Amino acid sequence: MRLQWRHQISVRVVILVVLTMIATAVYPQKKSARPAKPTPTQEASELSKLRDEYVKATNDYKASLQKLLALYQEGVKKAEARRDKSQSLFAQGLISKRELDDAERTVTDANLKVSGVQQQIGSADTQIAQTLVEVEGEKQLAKLGPIRRGSLVRTTSFIRYSGIGHWLLSQAGAIEVFFQQTFKRPLPIAVFGQGAIHNQWRLDHHNAMDVSLNPDGAEGQALINFLQSNGIPFSAFRMAIPGVATGPHIHIGMPSHRY
Repeated sequence: MRLQWRHQISVRVVILVVLTMIATAVYPQKKSARPAKPTPTQEASELSKLRDEYVKATNDYKASLQKLLALYQEGVKKAEARRDKSQSLFAQGLISKRELDDAERTVTDANLKVSGVQQQIGSADTQIAQTLVEVEGEKQLAKLGPIRRGSLVRTTSFIRYSGIGHWLLSQAGAIEVFFQQTFKRPLPIAVFGQGAIHNQWRLDHHNAMDVSLNPDGAEGQALINFLQSNGIPFSAFRMAIPGVATGPHIHIGMPSHRY
């Protein structure tokens, strides 16, 4: 009986040792199987890939718009030809004034379609260039470390003012009024709030707007001085993307961070 009891204990000890060895062997395997956190190099590569993909998508989008533009421009020519004919018929008393007005309205509508597509093409250029500039600028800014509230940082490529207090996009009206009264023209806002490119890049731009002004120009300098004197945060970018017509601009609001 005693031998049997000792034998049972020995078996249990052996089983416990074996289980411990198995658990020890399995645990490192599970631990090593965990996906490694992406390195800064991998993140930079991902962002670069995302940029290239968006550039391609934008170029494809613009190419399709160019085809649409050609169709709309042809529509304008046809509408103008019909209008000219209607004017001649009206002068001869063969059609009513209402019919002539309809022909005039058709020309106006056709021209609006053309200008709408042209604006879309121009906006695609501006948005991608300005966003690329901001991403590159934020990379440089990150190397400088945290910026205290109310601080102004100047480099050869950008100016960054951290502002005083909390600024909201709903307060943009005061900036627009200042610019309109000073330069007798509307503030050239390229992007107001979140744009398509920001969604593509996963950038939070909800509480910011981009203004198409060169920071080194007279209008850009006046706007920068107004923003700083009112404690409004901004980033003014001087750099341009090679091969892209636009780029330098003033970003009003806090920097756009990835989400």
